[in-house]
Amino acid sequence: MDLDFLPSPLEERPGLMMRDPFGYSDVTLIVPPPLVPLLAMFDGEQSEDELREAIYRMTNDLRSGEIMNHLRDALERAGFVEGPVFEGMKEARHRAFAEAEVREPAHAGAAYPDEPGMLRAWMEQQGLETGTGGEDILGIAAPHVSPEGGWSCYREAYRVLGAALRDRTFVVLGTSHYGEPEKFGLTRKDFVTPFGTARTERALVEKLAAKAPRASKMEDYCHAVEHSIEFQVLFLQAIFGPEIRILPVLVGPFARSLYRGGAPEEDEGVREFFDALGEMGAAEGQRLCWVLSVDMAHKGRRYGDPLEAEARRGEMAEVAERDRARIERLEQGDPGGFWELVRPSHDDLKWCGSAPFYTFLKAVPEARGRLRLYEQWNIDPQSVVSFAALEFRRAA
Repeated sequence: MDLDFLPSPLEERPGLMMRDPFGYSDVTLIVPPPLVPLLAMFDGEQSEDELREAIYRMTNDLRSGEIMNHLRDALERAGFVEGPVFEGMKEARHRAFAEAEVREPAHAGAAYPDEPGMLRAWMEQQGLETGTGGEDILGIAAPHVSPEGGWSCYREAYRVLGAALRDRTFVVLGTSHYGEPEKFGLTRKDFVTPFGTARTERALVEKLAAKAPRASKMEDYCHAVEHSIEFQVLFLQAIFGPEIRILPVLVGPFARSLYRGGAPEEDEGVREFFDALGEMGAAEGQRLCWVLSVDMAHKGRRYGDPLEAEARRGEMAEVAERDRARIERLEQGDPGGFWELVRPSHDDLKWCGSAPFYTFLKAVPEARGRLRLYEQWNIDPQSVVSFAALEFRRAA
Protein backbone atom coordinates (compact mmCIF):
# COMPACT_ATOMS: atom_id res chain seq x y z
CA MET A 1 0.00 0.00 0.00
CA ASP A 2 1.08 3.58 -0.60
CA LEU A 3 0.54 4.65 3.03
CA ASP A 4 1.54 3.13 6.35
CA PHE A 5 -1.23 2.64 8.93
CA LEU A 6 -0.14 1.83 12.48
CA PRO A 7 -1.65 2.08 15.95
CA SER A 8 -0.76 5.40 17.53
CA PRO A 9 2.34 5.04 19.74
CA LEU A 10 1.19 7.93 21.94
CA GLU A 11 -0.94 6.98 24.94
CA GLU A 12 -2.32 10.51 25.20
CA ARG A 13 -3.37 10.44 21.51
CA PRO A 14 -4.93 7.06 20.69
CA GLY A 15 -6.04 6.26 17.18
CA LEU A 16 -4.57 5.29 13.83
CA MET A 17 -1.24 6.78 12.79
CA MET A 18 -0.81 7.53 9.08
CA ARG A 19 2.48 8.28 7.34
CA ASP A 20 3.93 8.23 3.84
CA PRO A 21 6.77 5.71 3.36
CA PHE A 22 7.53 7.18 -0.07
CA GLY A 23 8.56 10.45 1.50
CA TYR A 24 6.31 12.56 -0.73
CA SER A 25 4.89 13.99 2.48
CA ASP A 26 6.72 14.46 5.77
CA VAL A 27 3.45 14.75 7.71
CA THR A 28 2.34 12.19 10.30
CA LEU A 29 -1.37 12.19 11.16
CA ILE A 30 -3.15 10.47 14.03
CA VAL A 31 -6.82 9.89 13.28
CA PRO A 32 -8.98 9.59 16.45
CA PRO A 33 -10.67 6.19 16.88
CA PRO A 34 -14.24 7.44 16.11
CA LEU A 35 -13.11 8.79 12.73
CA VAL A 36 -11.05 5.80 11.60
CA PRO A 37 -13.99 4.00 9.87
CA LEU A 38 -14.53 7.12 7.76
CA LEU A 39 -11.18 6.70 6.02
CA ALA A 40 -12.67 3.89 3.93
CA MET A 41 -15.10 6.41 2.42
CA PHE A 42 -12.26 8.38 0.81
CA ASP A 43 -12.25 5.96 -2.12
CA GLY A 44 -13.20 8.32 -4.91
CA GLU A 45 -16.71 6.87 -5.08
CA GLN A 46 -18.46 8.27 -2.00
CA SER A 47 -20.00 11.75 -2.18
CA GLU A 48 -19.56 14.45 0.45
CA ASP A 49 -23.24 14.12 1.32
CA GLU A 50 -22.75 10.42 2.05
CA LEU A 51 -19.70 11.18 4.17
CA ARG A 52 -21.52 13.91 6.08
CA GLU A 53 -24.45 11.57 6.73
CA ALA A 54 -22.13 8.83 7.98
CA ILE A 55 -20.48 11.23 10.40
CA TYR A 56 -23.86 12.32 11.74
CA ARG A 57 -24.94 8.70 12.26
CA MET A 58 -21.75 8.01 14.19
CA THR A 59 -21.72 11.16 16.32
CA ASN A 60 -25.26 12.59 16.39
CA ASP A 61 -23.43 15.90 16.05
CA LEU A 62 -25.09 18.54 13.88
CA ARG A 63 -21.63 19.86 13.06
CA SER A 64 -20.99 16.81 10.89
CA GLY A 65 -20.17 19.10 7.96
CA GLU A 66 -17.42 20.81 9.95
CA ILE A 67 -15.99 17.47 11.04
CA MET A 68 -16.02 16.25 7.44
CA ASN A 69 -14.29 19.40 6.16
CA HIS A 70 -11.64 19.21 8.87
CA LEU A 71 -10.85 15.54 8.12
CA ARG A 72 -10.86 16.04 4.36
CA ASP A 73 -8.66 19.15 4.55
CA ALA A 74 -6.19 17.45 6.88
CA LEU A 75 -5.84 14.47 4.53
CA GLU A 76 -5.50 16.68 1.46
CA ARG A 77 -2.89 18.98 3.02
CA ALA A 78 -0.89 15.97 4.11
CA GLY A 79 -0.95 14.54 0.59
CA PHE A 80 -2.78 11.44 1.78
CA VAL A 81 -5.54 11.51 -0.86
CA GLU A 82 -5.16 11.65 -4.61
CA GLY A 83 -5.51 15.12 -6.03
CA PRO A 84 -3.51 18.20 -7.04
CA VAL A 85 -1.67 18.50 -3.70
CA PHE A 86 -0.52 14.89 -3.76
CA GLU A 87 0.41 14.99 -7.44
CA GLY A 88 2.47 18.12 -6.85
CA MET A 89 4.34 16.52 -3.95
CA LYS A 90 4.99 13.36 -5.94
CA GLU A 91 6.23 15.18 -9.01
CA ALA A 92 8.57 17.36 -6.96
CA ARG A 93 10.12 14.40 -5.12
CA HIS A 94 10.58 12.33 -8.28
CA ARG A 95 12.18 15.27 -10.05
CA ALA A 96 14.49 15.98 -7.12
CA PHE A 97 15.71 12.39 -7.02
CA ALA A 98 16.18 12.19 -10.78
CA GLU A 99 18.27 15.39 -10.75
CA ALA A 100 20.34 14.50 -7.67
CA GLU A 101 23.98 13.64 -8.27
CA VAL A 102 24.07 11.01 -5.50
CA ARG A 103 21.68 8.90 -3.47
CA GLU A 104 21.65 10.50 -0.03
CA PRO A 105 21.09 8.38 3.11
CA ALA A 106 17.41 8.13 3.96
CA HIS A 107 17.61 6.42 7.36
CA ALA A 108 20.68 7.92 9.04
CA GLY A 109 19.84 9.36 12.44
CA ALA A 110 16.83 7.06 12.76
CA ALA A 111 17.79 3.43 12.08
CA TYR A 112 21.47 4.06 12.81
CA PRO A 113 23.73 6.91 14.03
CA ASP A 114 24.39 9.69 11.53
CA GLU A 115 27.80 10.71 12.90
CA PRO A 116 30.74 8.61 11.58
CA GLY A 117 32.49 8.15 14.92
CA MET A 118 29.32 7.17 16.72
CA LEU A 119 28.37 4.87 13.87
CA ARG A 120 31.74 3.12 13.97
CA ALA A 121 31.55 2.71 17.75
CA TRP A 122 27.98 1.42 17.47
CA MET A 123 29.05 -1.29 15.02
CA GLU A 124 32.16 -2.23 16.98
CA GLN A 125 30.07 -2.51 20.14
CA GLN A 126 27.92 -5.10 18.35
CA GLY A 127 30.97 -7.12 17.34
CA LEU A 128 30.88 -6.50 13.59
CA GLU A 129 34.21 -7.53 12.07
CA THR A 130 35.84 -8.64 8.84
CA GLY A 131 35.38 -12.35 8.31
CA THR A 132 37.77 -15.02 7.09
CA GLY A 133 35.95 -16.22 3.96
CA GLY A 134 38.12 -16.80 0.92
CA GLU A 135 37.71 -16.27 -2.80
CA ASP A 136 35.36 -19.23 -3.13
CA ILE A 137 32.58 -17.18 -1.52
CA LEU A 138 29.85 -16.25 -4.02
CA GLY A 139 27.86 -14.13 -1.61
CA ILE A 140 25.66 -13.86 1.44
CA ALA A 141 22.08 -13.27 2.46
CA ALA A 142 21.56 -10.84 5.33
CA PRO A 143 18.46 -9.29 6.89
CA HIS A 144 17.22 -5.78 6.22
CA VAL A 145 15.18 -5.67 9.41
CA SER A 146 16.04 -2.86 11.83
CA PRO A 147 19.55 -3.60 13.16
CA GLU A 148 18.27 -3.45 16.74
CA GLY A 149 16.32 -6.63 16.06
CA GLY A 150 18.66 -8.36 13.64
CA TRP A 151 22.18 -7.78 14.94
CA SER A 152 22.97 -11.46 15.45
CA CYS A 153 22.10 -12.32 11.86
CA TYR A 154 23.84 -9.27 10.40
CA ARG A 155 26.98 -10.16 12.34
CA GLU A 156 26.85 -13.81 11.31
CA ALA A 157 26.28 -13.02 7.64
CA TYR A 158 29.11 -10.50 7.38
CA ARG A 159 31.58 -12.83 9.14
CA VAL A 160 31.65 -14.69 5.83
CA LEU A 161 33.19 -11.80 3.90
CA GLY A 162 36.95 -11.87 4.30
CA ALA A 163 39.65 -9.46 3.15
CA ALA A 164 40.12 -11.46 -0.06
CA LEU A 165 36.81 -10.00 -1.30
CA ARG A 166 37.74 -6.36 -0.71
CA ASP A 167 38.18 -5.47 -4.40
CA ARG A 168 35.02 -7.13 -5.70
CA THR A 169 31.94 -5.35 -6.92
CA PHE A 170 29.07 -6.11 -4.55
CA VAL A 171 25.82 -6.86 -6.37
CA VAL A 172 23.19 -5.92 -3.81
CA LEU A 173 19.82 -7.47 -4.59
CA GLY A 174 17.42 -5.67 -2.28
CA THR A 175 13.74 -6.18 -1.59
CA SER A 176 11.74 -3.36 -3.17
CA HIS A 177 8.98 -2.89 -0.59
CA TYR A 178 7.19 -0.25 -2.65
CA GLY A 179 8.34 -1.09 -6.16
CA GLU A 180 6.29 -2.10 -9.16
CA PRO A 181 5.62 -5.82 -9.66
CA GLU A 182 7.81 -7.55 -12.24
CA LYS A 183 10.23 -4.60 -12.27
CA PHE A 184 13.87 -4.19 -11.26
CA GLY A 185 14.80 -0.75 -9.95
CA LEU A 186 18.15 0.58 -11.16
CA THR A 187 20.12 3.74 -10.49
CA ARG A 188 23.41 5.20 -11.72
CA LYS A 189 23.85 7.20 -8.52
CA ASP A 190 26.60 6.63 -5.98
CA PHE A 191 25.35 5.86 -2.45
CA VAL A 192 26.31 8.23 0.36
CA THR A 193 26.33 7.16 4.01
CA PRO A 194 27.96 8.74 7.10
CA PHE A 195 31.03 6.61 6.27
CA GLY A 196 31.46 8.12 2.81
CA THR A 197 30.51 7.40 -0.80
CA ALA A 198 30.09 3.94 -2.29
CA ARG A 199 30.70 3.90 -6.05
CA THR A 200 28.01 2.48 -8.29
CA GLU A 201 29.34 0.54 -11.30
CA ARG A 202 27.51 2.52 -13.95
CA ALA A 203 28.77 0.38 -16.84
CA LEU A 204 27.12 -2.70 -15.36
CA VAL A 205 23.93 -0.75 -14.66
CA GLU A 206 23.79 0.34 -18.30
CA LYS A 207 24.36 -3.21 -19.55
CA LEU A 208 21.43 -4.53 -17.52
CA ALA A 209 19.16 -1.72 -18.69
CA ALA A 210 20.14 -2.24 -22.33
CA LYS A 211 19.66 -6.01 -22.31
CA ALA A 212 16.44 -6.03 -20.26
CA PRO A 213 14.65 -2.75 -21.03
CA ARG A 214 11.12 -4.00 -20.38
CA ALA A 215 11.70 -4.93 -16.75
CA SER A 216 14.33 -2.30 -15.90
CA LYS A 217 13.22 0.92 -14.25
CA MET A 218 16.10 3.37 -14.45
CA GLU A 219 16.46 5.93 -11.66
CA ASP A 220 13.65 4.20 -9.82
CA TYR A 221 12.41 6.62 -7.16
CA CYS A 222 12.11 3.70 -4.72
CA HIS A 223 15.88 3.91 -4.32
CA ALA A 224 15.38 7.30 -2.62
CA VAL A 225 13.45 5.83 0.32
CA GLU A 226 14.22 2.10 0.38
CA HIS A 227 16.28 0.81 3.31
CA SER A 228 17.10 -2.68 2.03
CA ILE A 229 20.11 -1.57 -0.02
CA GLU A 230 21.15 1.30 2.24
CA PHE A 231 21.65 -1.01 5.21
CA GLN A 232 23.87 -3.44 3.27
CA VAL A 233 26.00 -0.62 1.84
CA LEU A 234 26.54 0.61 5.37
CA PHE A 235 27.73 -2.80 6.62
CA LEU A 236 29.95 -3.33 3.58
CA GLN A 237 31.58 0.06 4.13
CA ALA A 238 32.16 -0.74 7.80
CA ILE A 239 34.12 -3.84 6.77
CA PHE A 240 35.86 -2.79 3.55
CA GLY A 241 36.00 1.01 3.69
CA PRO A 242 33.78 3.74 2.27
CA GLU A 243 34.66 3.54 -1.43
CA ILE A 244 33.37 0.07 -2.13
CA ARG A 245 31.98 -0.67 -5.58
CA ILE A 246 28.35 -1.70 -5.78
CA LEU A 247 25.65 -2.67 -8.26
CA PRO A 248 22.37 -1.81 -6.49
CA VAL A 249 19.26 -3.59 -7.79
CA LEU A 250 15.80 -3.33 -6.21
CA VAL A 251 13.70 -6.41 -6.96
CA GLY A 252 9.95 -5.86 -7.12
CA PRO A 253 7.46 -8.62 -6.22
CA PHE A 254 6.59 -11.34 -8.72
CA ALA A 255 2.88 -10.70 -8.31
CA ARG A 256 1.89 -12.14 -11.68
CA SER A 257 3.22 -15.55 -10.69
CA LEU A 258 1.85 -15.38 -7.14
CA TYR A 259 -1.68 -14.51 -8.24
CA ARG A 260 -1.99 -16.00 -11.73
CA GLY A 261 0.28 -19.02 -11.51
CA GLY A 262 3.30 -20.08 -13.52
CA ALA A 263 6.94 -19.26 -12.94
CA PRO A 264 8.09 -15.64 -12.59
CA GLU A 265 10.10 -15.90 -15.82
CA GLU A 266 6.94 -16.53 -17.82
CA ASP A 267 6.79 -12.73 -17.80
CA GLU A 268 9.01 -11.81 -20.76
CA GLY A 269 10.53 -8.78 -19.09
CA VAL A 270 11.45 -10.76 -15.98
CA ARG A 271 12.98 -13.52 -18.13
CA GLU A 272 15.06 -10.94 -20.00
CA PHE A 273 16.38 -9.52 -16.74
CA PHE A 274 17.25 -12.96 -15.35
CA ASP A 275 19.17 -13.69 -18.57
CA ALA A 276 20.95 -10.32 -18.51
CA LEU A 277 21.92 -10.73 -14.85
CA GLY A 278 23.11 -14.29 -15.46
CA GLU A 279 25.20 -13.27 -18.48
CA MET A 280 26.73 -10.45 -16.47
CA GLY A 281 27.52 -12.80 -13.60
CA ALA A 282 29.16 -15.32 -15.93
CA ALA A 283 31.20 -12.63 -17.68
CA GLU A 284 32.37 -10.91 -14.49
CA GLY A 285 32.98 -14.14 -12.59
CA GLN A 286 34.95 -13.70 -9.39
CA ARG A 287 34.97 -9.93 -9.78
CA LEU A 288 31.49 -10.00 -8.22
CA CYS A 289 30.18 -10.79 -4.74
CA TRP A 290 26.42 -11.09 -4.27
CA VAL A 291 24.65 -9.61 -1.25
CA LEU A 292 20.97 -10.45 -0.81
CA SER A 293 19.10 -8.03 1.45
CA VAL A 294 16.16 -10.15 2.51
CA ASP A 295 13.74 -10.75 5.35
CA MET A 296 11.47 -13.76 5.48
CA ALA A 297 8.07 -14.27 7.13
CA HIS A 298 5.88 -11.43 8.41
CA LYS A 299 3.11 -12.57 10.74
CA GLY A 300 0.77 -10.91 13.22
CA ARG A 301 -1.54 -7.93 13.60
CA ARG A 302 0.76 -5.43 11.86
CA TYR A 303 0.67 -7.63 8.74
CA GLY A 304 -3.06 -8.25 8.62
CA ASP A 305 -3.18 -11.58 10.47
CA PRO A 306 -5.72 -12.21 13.24
CA LEU A 307 -3.16 -13.78 15.58
CA GLU A 308 -1.04 -12.02 18.17
CA ALA A 309 2.31 -13.42 17.10
CA GLU A 310 5.08 -14.20 19.58
CA ALA A 311 8.53 -15.16 18.32
CA ARG A 312 9.24 -18.92 18.42
CA ARG A 313 5.97 -19.69 20.23
CA GLY A 314 2.61 -21.02 19.14
CA GLU A 315 1.99 -20.58 15.44
CA MET A 316 5.43 -19.04 14.99
CA ALA A 317 6.99 -22.45 15.73
CA GLU A 318 5.12 -23.80 12.70
CA VAL A 319 6.27 -20.77 10.70
CA ALA A 320 9.86 -21.65 11.61
CA GLU A 321 9.40 -25.15 10.18
CA ARG A 322 7.97 -23.75 6.94
CA ASP A 323 10.75 -21.17 6.75
CA ARG A 324 13.34 -23.91 7.11
CA ALA A 325 11.75 -25.95 4.30
CA ARG A 326 12.21 -22.97 2.00
CA ILE A 327 15.75 -22.40 3.25
CA GLU A 328 16.60 -26.01 2.38
CA ARG A 329 15.63 -25.28 -1.24
CA LEU A 330 17.88 -22.23 -1.18
CA GLU A 331 20.73 -24.35 0.17
CA GLN A 332 20.20 -26.82 -2.67
CA GLY A 333 20.16 -24.09 -5.33
CA ASP A 334 16.66 -25.16 -6.39
CA PRO A 335 14.68 -22.13 -7.64
CA GLY A 336 11.74 -24.18 -8.89
CA GLY A 337 11.37 -26.09 -5.64
CA PHE A 338 11.74 -22.90 -3.64
CA TRP A 339 9.03 -21.12 -5.62
CA GLU A 340 6.66 -24.08 -5.32
CA LEU A 341 6.78 -23.52 -1.56
CA VAL A 342 6.30 -19.75 -1.91
CA ARG A 343 3.46 -19.58 -4.40
CA PRO A 344 0.57 -21.44 -2.65
CA SER A 345 -1.98 -19.12 -1.01
CA HIS A 346 -0.19 -16.14 -2.60
CA ASP A 347 2.60 -16.67 -0.06
CA ASP A 348 0.70 -16.52 3.21
CA LEU A 349 4.04 -16.28 5.06
CA LYS A 350 4.66 -12.97 3.30
CA TRP A 351 8.36 -13.47 2.62
CA CYS A 352 9.37 -10.03 1.39
CA GLY A 353 12.70 -11.52 0.25
CA SER A 354 11.26 -14.23 -1.98
CA ALA A 355 11.80 -12.30 -5.25
CA PRO A 356 15.49 -11.40 -4.58
CA PHE A 357 16.18 -15.00 -3.53
CA TYR A 358 14.58 -16.39 -6.68
CA THR A 359 16.36 -13.84 -8.87
CA PHE A 360 19.72 -14.84 -7.42
CA LEU A 361 19.10 -18.58 -7.87
CA LYS A 362 18.10 -18.06 -11.51
CA ALA A 363 21.04 -15.75 -12.29
CA VAL A 364 23.67 -17.81 -10.41
CA PRO A 365 22.62 -21.45 -10.89
CA GLU A 366 25.92 -22.77 -9.50
CA ALA A 367 25.19 -21.23 -6.09
CA ARG A 368 24.69 -23.53 -3.12
CA GLY A 369 23.76 -22.11 0.27
CA ARG A 370 24.38 -22.86 3.91
CA LEU A 371 22.28 -21.58 6.77
CA ARG A 372 24.38 -19.90 9.45
CA LEU A 373 21.66 -18.52 11.72
CA TYR A 374 17.86 -18.25 11.72
CA GLU A 375 15.93 -15.88 13.99
CA GLN A 376 12.49 -14.46 14.73
CA TRP A 377 11.93 -11.04 16.26
CA ASN A 378 8.85 -9.32 17.70
CA ILE A 379 8.86 -6.05 15.81
CA ASP A 380 5.98 -5.10 18.11
CA PRO A 381 4.13 -7.05 20.84
CA GLN A 382 1.74 -8.59 18.31
CA SER A 383 3.85 -9.04 15.17
CA VAL A 384 6.93 -11.07 14.20
CA VAL A 385 9.50 -10.95 11.40
CA SER A 386 11.79 -13.87 10.61
CA PHE A 387 15.17 -13.64 8.90
CA ALA A 388 18.43 -15.49 8.50
CA ALA A 389 22.11 -15.33 7.66
CA LEU A 390 23.22 -17.56 4.76
CA GLU A 391 26.41 -18.00 2.82
CA PHE A 392 26.64 -19.08 -0.82
CA ARG A 393 29.48 -20.95 -2.53
CA ARG A 394 29.87 -22.63 -5.89
CA ALA A 395 28.61 -26.17 -6.21
CA ALA A 396 31.38 -28.72 -5.86
